[in-house]
Amino acid sequence: MWIAPREHCLVGECLESARKGAHVTQQELASRLGKPQSFISSYENGQRRVDVLEFLTILHVLNQDALPVFMEIRRRFLPATDEKPSPYP
Repeated sequence: MWIAPREHCLVGECLESARKGAHVTQQELASRLGKPQSFISSYENGQRRVDVLEFLTILHVLNQDALPVFMEIRRRFLPATDEKPSPYP
């Protein structure tokens, strides 16, 4: 199994939801990160991948907990029938 482009969009969609939930515009987030607004737009639209350190940094500057966002990505990425029991409580 390989990751399709549509599945990469899930990360951007979930980060966009977190940003909007924090009532922060793309421009405000870009300013906090020291990046252009196009950087935010490109990952939110799935045109750019976000690595795990960027993921954590974005959520940190939004004052959002990364775990619920990550779990939402996991829930949407793994179909219920394919999920294996978590080794974590």
